[in-house]
Amino acid sequence: MKKLLLILILTHFPFLVNAQQWSSGADISWCTEMEADSVKFYNNAGIETDLLALMQEIGMTAVRLRVWVNPENGYGRWSDKADVLTKAKRAHEHGLDIMLDFHYSDNFADPGKQAKPDAWKNLSFDELKQAVATHTIDVLQAVKDAGIEVKWVQVGNETTSGMLWNDGHIDWDKPDKERYLNYIALSNAGYEAVKKVMPETYVIIHHDKAQIDNTWYYKAMRRYGAKFDMIGLSLYPDWDKWEEDNTKAARYISKMHKAFGVPVMLVEAGYPSWDEERAEKVMADLLQKMKKAKGCTGVFYWEPQVYGGWGCRLLQEDGTWSEGHKCTFSLKAPSSGAFTPYGQPAPALLLFGK
Repeated sequence: MKKLLLILILTHFPFLVNAQQWSSGADISWCTEMEADSVKFYNNAGIETDLLALMQEIGMTAVRLRVWVNPENGYGRWSDKADVLTKAKRAHEHGLDIMLDFHYSDNFADPGKQAKPDAWKNLSFDELKQAVATHTIDVLQAVKDAGIEVKWVQVGNETTSGMLWNDGHIDWDKPDKERYLNYIALSNAGYEAVKKVMPETYVIIHHDKAQIDNTWYYKAMRRYGAKFDMIGLSLYPDWDKWEEDNTKAARYISKMHKAFGVPVMLVEAGYPSWDEERAEKVMADLLQKMKKAKGCTGVFYWEPQVYGGWGCRLLQEDGTWSEGHKCTFSLKAPSSGAFTPYGQPAPALLLFGK
């Protein structure tokens, strides 16, 4: 009888099973660009190591890879289909699960900007939905043809106010239902495309600021027909109020899991790295609380491999850094990586393998 009950649970309630599986991950999308800039990575013994091998060595179980449409129009040649496939193959070789994060843009998409790809700017709305589907299928099929399954797909990155503006913008000045419908139609086009290629893949709708109660947002998504198998959130704890932010995020994750019956995951997390002891303390607290939060299935650190001021400075053959490289997000240097100045995993990142 007990065996029969277990079979019924496995067959009819897969989310209950998967909710028990914890994923320790990292978004390492910059890695090929960093390698092209001659950046090296080292394990804690000081041995130069391939970054994907290093993630496995640390104890990571998954990687997240962003996907852009035609990045040469907005950023460079990185994170296009070919680059994503290269990284996916390397991750697969090291036994790492894969999350693909479709931005549906030629550059970074986030709550403040959701620019259409240049090639899609003059499409009608129906053509735009088809472009979302075609692009999603094209990338996923290339990965599948390489013998790789994708465990999770984000249909949009931090789509707090929609995506593919202005068509898919969530306009807060419009009546309740009307403001969401275009975004949901585009998101569902991505969802259905994923399922055509990989029916078992979890499809994620991603919102920023996990420390704020976003239950209302997903209620609206469900009310007006959005399809999703998992909730994805970002959490970058405040420098001073980090403990409060971690506590609130854990509370709201449990609340959303209860409300919607789907797994919830922090698909982006990070903390400024210049104080390694403080960063370790913050991430230890975050991981502890997330593992206790009902329904939370994992945490992904965003671009932990960044170190040495990469993003503004270029590593030279003699080991020095020269000015002149493009600045990432107009900052002097990305500050939320989790590597030491010597290119080794910092204590905050090593926690992910414990």
